[in-house]
Amino acid sequence: MLRGVLFSLGLLSGTILSQSAFADTATLQIIVSKDKQSMTVYDGETVVQTTKVSTGKAGHTTPSGIFSILEKRKYHESNIYSNAPMPFMQRLTWSGIALHEGHVPNYPASHGCVRIPPGTAKTIFDMTDRGVHVVISDAPVAPVKIDNANLFMPLKPSPNSPFMSDVDLRPTVMKKASDGPYRVAMAGTDPMTTGSLQAVVPEDAPPLRILVHRRGARETMMDVQSLLLGLGFDAGAADGIPGPMTRDAIAGYKRWKGLPLNGPLVSKEFLAALYHSAGQEAAPAGQILVRRSFEPLFEAPVGIKDPERALGTHFYTADHIKRDAETAEWHAVTLENKLTADEMRDLGIEKAADASQPNAAAAALDRLEIPKDVREEIAVLMTNGTSLTITDQGLGPETGKGTDFVTLTKSEASLVQAQPAQSSQKPARRSKRDSYVGGIGLY
Repeated sequence: MLRGVLFSLGLLSGTILSQSAFADTATLQIIVSKDKQSMTVYDGETVVQTTKVSTGKAGHTTPSGIFSILEKRKYHESNIYSNAPMPFMQRLTWSGIALHEGHVPNYPASHGCVRIPPGTAKTIFDMTDRGVHVVISDAPVAPVKIDNANLFMPLKPSPNSPFMSDVDLRPTVMKKASDGPYRVAMAGTDPMTTGSLQAVVPEDAPPLRILVHRRGARETMMDVQSLLLGLGFDAGAADGIPGPMTRDAIAGYKRWKGLPLNGPLVSKEFLAALYHSAGQEAAPAGQILVRRSFEPLFEAPVGIKDPERALGTHFYTADHIKRDAETAEWHAVTLENKLTADEMRDLGIEKAADASQPNAAAAALDRLEIPKDVREEIAVLMTNGTSLTITDQGLGPETGKGTDFVTLTKSEASLVQAQPAQSSQKPARRSKRDSYVGGIGLY
C-alpha cells in the first residue's frame, strides 16, 4: 500500500511540475514533419517533447501549413468516419483536420489527421491550450532565433498623447472588425484607434496573430468601395464583396467619367481614374491583418519592395517580451511553398522564392514597408506568443470566423500529384441533365 501511495504522490508531483513548467502555453509551438513522421514541441528553440506520429496516407494527405489549435476535447468521435474514436483531440481546421491519439505505425496511415501514440497524446494535450500554433511541413524544420530591425518590439503605452493621433484619415488605412468581415473604421472614431490603447496591456493578454500577404481582389474591392463612398456613391459596406450596391456604384462612376461599361468590373483604367478622383495614390502591394483570440482587430496596406519577386512563406513567433525594456526575442521558420504558374501570374510574381536560402526569413522582412502608426499599434498590443506570418497568398480557405490565420503550403511533389493525368482520349461529354447532378459547376 505504501508503494501505491508513493507512486500516486510521484504522479501528482509530476503533474504539478508539468503544469507549472508550461504555465505560459502561448509561447509553445508544435512542428510536425511528414517526411520523418515525427512531432516536436518547442518553447522558443528549446525542445520540450518529441514523438513519432502518423499523418495522412495516399489519397488522404495531411495538409501542410501553419495552423493553430481551435478546439480541444479529451474524447471526440469523428463525424466523417463512422464515429471513429479520437481521444485527446486538438482541432486544427473546421474542415476536419486534428491532432489526436491513435495507432501509429512507422508510415502515414490516417485519413488526414495527425495521430499521436497513446500516453504521449495526453501529455501533449495537457501542455497546450487553444491558440497554440502547429506547423506541418513536408521536410523537417525547426525554429531559429532571428534579429531584424523590421520585427515588432513592445512599446510602453504613452500616458500623455492619444495614440495614432497623426493617422491619415483615408478610410483604407486602418480597418477594424468585430464579427465577420472586416469593416472600415475611420481613425479617431473607434476605441481600437484612439486613446483607449493607452491602457497598460496585461502580460497575460492573448497574443496577436499577424498576417502579411499580397493584396488581391478582395483588398482592391475594399479600396474601391471606400473611395466610392468618399465620393458620395452608395457602394454599400466596404467588405471586399462586389454586391449589387457596389456594382451599381461602379457603373455610376464609370458613366460619370465616361469609362466603358463593358469589360472587367474593375479595370486598371477604372482604378487609376478612381484613385485620382479621390486624391489618393494607388495602394501598395501588400496588406497586414491582425487578429486576437480568433477575432479580427484591424488591417492596413503595407509596401513590398521588388514586388515582382516572391516573398515566400515564413512564420515568426515572439517570446521573452519585456515591455519596460521594450525588447523581445523572435524565432523564425521558413516553409517550402510552391506557387503554380497561374498563381504567379495572378499575383504579378516573376521570380519564385527559394526556401533553402539560409537568410530567407530575414530577407522577406527587409522587403516590408509597414506604416509607423501600424507598427506602433501592434507594439503596444503585443504579448508573449505573438506571431507573424508572411506569405504571397491571401486569406486561405481555412481562415474564417473562429480561427487564427491558417496558411496552407504546397511542395513540389504535391504540385506534381495535383496535375491532371494526361490522356489522349477525350472524356465523354456529359448530358445537360447529368451536369446538374451533384451541383458540379452550378449553385
